[in-house]
Amino acid sequence: MSDLRVFFSENAATDVSEEFIVSSRFKSNDGIQVAWKLRSMTEAENEECRKAATKRVKGKNGGYVPETSADEYMVKLVVASVEYPNLKDAELQKSYSVFGAENLLRKMLLPGEYAALVGKVQELNGFDRSTSELVDEVKN
Repeated sequence: MSDLRVFFSENAATDVSEEFIVSSRFKSNDGIQVAWKLRSMTEAENEECRKAATKRVKGKNGGYVPETSADEYMVKLVVASVEYPNLKDAELQKSYSVFGAENLLRKMLLPGEYAALVGKVQELNGFDRSTSELVDEVKN
């Protein structure tokens, strides 16, 4: 049997960070594209995003049932993964005339840029791999 210590928290890689060019529109004074800094998160953080995007709505039988908005969940997941730029910065939000990190993200990015950022965040958090890919990796 293998050594369980490999699963101890001090031996597990955490908070994988990566830089990603979201848009060629954001450039430094030198004209160099500025990368955004993204981080992975734990399942506990992911669950917080999911819960924050879940509302109780009236069901078919008249009772209330939880319903998660995929769009709200995704924007919360992305905001939680972006370390730089600080999307919660009041001055940055003011420059786009919005309040809130989610609204800022929607206002500052073009649709294709937002889609690319979502894809990168999903990849960084392990959502880019299908179950069959994970099974194949475990077999090897």
